Amino acid sequence: MYPGKTLYNVVSPIVLSTHTTDEVTASKINVNGGEPDLYATMLRVVVPVCAGEYVRADGWARVTNDLGYNVGVGWHLWMYDADNGLGASGQWTRISPFCGENVTPDMHHMPLAIRATYRVPDTWPEGHRAVVVLRASAHSTAWQAGDQITVDKPYGYLEAERVREGA
Repeated sequence: MYPGKTLYNVVSPIVLSTHTTDEVTASKINVNGGEPDLYATMLRVVVPVCAGEYVRADGWARVTNDLGYNVGVGWHLWMYDADNGLGASGQWTRISPFCGENVTPDMHHMPLAIRATYRVPDTWPEGHRAVVVLRASAHSTAWQAGDQITVDKPYGYLEAERVREGA
């Protein structure tokens, strides 16, 4: 599910809390022929949120292409409910536009930077925490089964701010 509105004018934002991690969880991303649902979780952070508040997320990670051919890498921010009883198996909401770029053999290393603001839905359950996740996928027409690009540890950081609109 993708929110209908991704650009917000937050008047006099008040930062209620900031949550950060530099723990890059993935070590490899499988390369495929373009199936968009083979995402790897790069970084994640848990944020206590309330309905109507905003989550401002800013993150980056880095990948390395040692395959000898161009690999398209897509990255984006997602969010899911940490406390719904399903966790990561439950519904995920993409909270940013897709970003993408080809990492060429000559480029070799490629940073994946992204930033987004997302309004927590009015239907968000009281007391539930959000998990904000930086995910990425890799694809190429030259891929072979078992091909992977490297996720460069410890290069990565994810920050999520809980924000309320001021008066």
